[in-house]
Amino acid sequence: MKKTIPASELPLQSDGAIYHLNLHPEELADNVLLVGDPGRVAMISGMFDTVDVRKQNRELITHTGTYKGKRISVISTGMGPDNIDIVLNELDAVANIDLATRTLRDGHRALNLVRIGTSGALNPDIECGGFVASAFGLGIDGVLHYYDTEDLIREDLVEAFVQHTGWSSRLPYPYCMPASPVLLDRVAFDMAKGITISAPGFFGPQGREVRAKLKYPELNRKIETFDFQGNKVTNMEMECSAIYGLGSLLGHHPLTVCLIIANRVTGKFLDSYHGRMEELCHTVLERI
Repeated sequence: MKKTIPASELPLQSDGAIYHLNLHPEELADNVLLVGDPGRVAMISGMFDTVDVRKQNRELITHTGTYKGKRISVISTGMGPDNIDIVLNELDAVANIDLATRTLRDGHRALNLVRIGTSGALNPDIECGGFVASAFGLGIDGVLHYYDTEDLIREDLVEAFVQHTGWSSRLPYPYCMPASPVLLDRVAFDMAKGITISAPGFFGPQGREVRAKLKYPELNRKIETFDFQGNKVTNMEMECSAIYGLGSLLGHHPLTVCLIIANRVTGKFLDSYHGRMEELCHTVLERI
């Protein structure tokens, strides 16, 4: 007999839609684009040939439609790994849980999950306006340690990173997951690739000191010089590692591609990037 998931563990809307995303299974495509900015959803769906689903709950907006015969959903996640924890678990539930009976569906529906975002480079050779694909997502947020992921985490890379940086025991222990090799090759074959650091915040956790004094002011410099078997840290953002971790754990295919709008090493910032973001979104739509 199948296990029934209690309402307290998997809340639903009054019409049976998943609670936060407000989606029914038929409203979700197998190809899912994840964006932080709610305003980017309409920009991407404006490139679709058709849009048949428009749903919103809080900052979580979903448009589902078709692009050159491919059915695609674009969903805004908001910022940070805590939001990703909600979005990824609910996407998997919509795909693989019978919401009417609260039981696991027979078989498994695997989603292609591509995050399209903006990011700051930690490598002086990466120009503002360039596209970067995350071969690895290295999380310093701690979210994945709440799940049983020991068999998935790249412990060799994590141990090398901890040693290289002299990682403090007062910080969340890092974890690392790879991208889907299939999506990395198909979508990002001509993009710069490397390790993406995912932080739990924008200022202090990413080494930005405005008025609040940093506890570890040298950490970014140590991160910039990390090299694991030829894989260097390319950029830092706030969502990639949680998408890779939960996506892999739940049997989906994750990838993150980012437009670089700042270089933290050179101090450069791209004031106007909307045209390049449209190019990146169009590229992903063509290749997914």
